Amino acid sequence: MERIKNHKKLIGLLLIVLIAAGAAFTLLLGGGGTDVEFTVLAENEYPGEIVSQVIPEYRKLERALACVVEDTVYVIATRGEKASDGYEITIDKMTLTEENDTTTLEVYVKFKDPSPETAVGQAVTYPLQVAKTDLTSLPAQISLKVQYID
Repeated sequence: MERIKNHKKLIGLLLIVLIAAGAAFTLLLGGGGTDVEFTVLAENEYPGEIVSQVIPEYRKLERALACVVEDTVYVIATRGEKASDGYEITIDKMTLTEENDTTTLEVYVKFKDPSPETAVGQAVTYPLQVAKTDLTSLPAQISLKVQYID
């Protein structure tokens, strides 16, 4: 009888460990927040204020930032200054998390670098993407989450 109780305790402890590990794994994969709906814009769709004020200020940096233009929240993700063509950035998803009364927008992007075997033009470039979101206000913080792809 004592042996059965010990097995039940062991199974219970194992289940707790598995549940905690699953929750931690989900958070690491970006499942810890509310998804934010967004639409990536073509370059000719960027609002004029973003083109004239935001992009020149931040294009040399690798970051994500947000701004409000005419009551719409836009997110800009930049890769910084690159010495050649062939560098890409893609906004993959966005989530909103809240911790200690602080709202954080997590912007998940995919970076793709030119293949070493590919001929690329030697020109300074500033890869970036602009997305229109369904947010109604700016978050307190923005976090850029990068994944490199082949």
